[in-house]
Amino acid sequence: MAVALAALPALSIRAAQGQSAAPPYVLKDFYEKREVRIPMRDGVKLFTVLYIPRDTSKKYPFLVTRDAYGVRPYGPDNYRPWAGAYVDFSKGGFIFVYQDVRGRWKSEGEFIHHDPIVEKPTRPNPSTDMRDTVDWLLANVPNHNGLVSQRGVSWPGWEAAMGMIDAHPAIRLSSPQAPPQDQFLGDDYHSGGAFQLAYAFHWMSGNAHKRVAPTEVADPPFNYGTPDGYRFFLELGAAANAKKYFGDEVPTYDDFMKHGTYDEYWRARNVPQHLSGVKHPVLIVGGWHDAEDFAGVFHMFRGLEKLSPGNNTRMVVGPWDHGGWARNPGDVFWGMQYGTKTGEDFRQQVELPFFRQHLKDGPPTNLPKALMFETGGNRWRRCAEWPPAGSTPQRIYLGDNGSLGFKAPGIAAAPAFDEYVSDPRKPVPYTSEIIATEGRRWTVEDQRFVATRPDVLVYETAPLTEDITFAGQAAVELFASTSGTDSDWVVKLIDVFPSDAKDPTPNPLNLKMAGYQMLLVGDVLRGKFRNSFEKPEPMKPGEPTRIAFDLPDRYHTFLKGHRIMVQVQSSWFPMFDRNPQSFVDIYHAKPGDYRSATQRIYREAGHASSLSLPVMKGGGCPVGAEDGRHP
Repeated sequence: MAVALAALPALSIRAAQGQSAAPPYVLKDFYEKREVRIPMRDGVKLFTVLYIPRDTSKKYPFLVTRDAYGVRPYGPDNYRPWAGAYVDFSKGGFIFVYQDVRGRWKSEGEFIHHDPIVEKPTRPNPSTDMRDTVDWLLANVPNHNGLVSQRGVSWPGWEAAMGMIDAHPAIRLSSPQAPPQDQFLGDDYHSGGAFQLAYAFHWMSGNAHKRVAPTEVADPPFNYGTPDGYRFFLELGAAANAKKYFGDEVPTYDDFMKHGTYDEYWRARNVPQHLSGVKHPVLIVGGWHDAEDFAGVFHMFRGLEKLSPGNNTRMVVGPWDHGGWARNPGDVFWGMQYGTKTGEDFRQQVELPFFRQHLKDGPPTNLPKALMFETGGNRWRRCAEWPPAGSTPQRIYLGDNGSLGFKAPGIAAAPAFDEYVSDPRKPVPYTSEIIATEGRRWTVEDQRFVATRPDVLVYETAPLTEDITFAGQAAVELFASTSGTDSDWVVKLIDVFPSDAKDPTPNPLNLKMAGYQMLLVGDVLRGKFRNSFEKPEPMKPGEPTRIAFDLPDRYHTFLKGHRIMVQVQSSWFPMFDRNPQSFVDIYHAKPGDYRSATQRIYREAGHASSLSLPVMKGGGCPVGAEDGRHP
């Protein structure tokens, strides 16, 4: 949720669209800008910007984006370079509506971080605010065709999701993109019960301050005093110690520190539980390299499939970072090359046609239920469902001497395990970058920078003799013990390139691809939540314990000659806060609570640690046009 498109550095139209430089597109030539304040049912007025086509010979649908990041530039004569996220949306002919959400920027009211939906609400919320906004637009804006759509990336994607709940009947299309859906189970602030410290600190320090009145001035960015986030957060200590920087000015962070389990505070903010009765088409969009809101895409899709079965819900996931599908060509990400301009293809061949189909009587798009870019093989796959049918669970076992294989271990004469000492005073870094904020490179980063650490266990297969494609979630099953009473268990699934792999051309990042250990997916489970996220339990020192969780979704092919690697560790810092390895309130842990622990991963019959991959025979779903080069 860290970056809204409106907050991104301005890009040239040429860079964003892959178009020739001339002639430049000037939004003001085609649209009139109006600034209005739309009253809500409780009298609060929300600041709203309208871009209305100057050509009044036609009627146009609305495209609404509700945003917590500001609908800049402010001022009736100050125009965006384009509307609707990119130039071709502007040319497509919509009435574009941008609104500062309640309590942010120039809108009145109180800002509540991810204000939860309640049944039969006694107070306004994002769902009712969207309904009230649509009512006003239909009654007060001329030359519309009565059809409304909503689109947004990150926080605006969450707003679009909330607008789908008890949706206004005029809404005919919603496109929540990178939408956070559950802030304790995988989006933004937690995963597996572990707190995403670096991200939470950065977002809260810049976006969640108290305010006394509406404003168009952004909060100044937090000054870390150093580019070294690893050292900064190590010296910070427990997460609640951020109060020494925030004081009483960031109330949401204080709220988080009071809710260290999946209690009613977090359960109320679980969006998919409310997605029943959605009747209009939904286009969900996400990126394999999204460092902020990757999980929300799949939470929302699964929620709609369960609670609104038969709805025209479509999901597209490509090789993009957070919102990258709207601004980048999509042929490369941090040196990883994909052989086709996936971002441009999505914009021109998928998103705009889908909007035209449902709002402007355009031709049918024939979009599959799930359009997924297969990394490794670098092609689009058209899946009739997600996860796709026809997969065969293939279990790979952690073996002796760092081996990883498809044969289960036999009975050992003595307990078979690998062990390491996890010291929270020297946690395993999640990236080699010297960076204070979370960053994005880590999603494909070469894991050789930690593979030689004594507190990281490494297992890998021999070079593969054939391609192996998996689609869906890899299931982790560790049998582990700790000498402490709590511990984090981090598992990373990695694609190891051959020793003769060629460096990319061009290679501005100076990547060395021979033996490159490319991170595919990774996740963490906080040991005390192994049985329940609501009721944590201490681990019993020295007792082998089953640790089971799913890794994030992926569609990937390990190519012939590559190796599959698994890394296991007990910290991933400062992306996640440190587990003291003692059973305490981790948010408020004291220095003396942080203790070294001896960790064991077992690999024997009865305690066979493994991953299960959903392997697709023949690559799985049908490819797109031209052998998958285009959707």
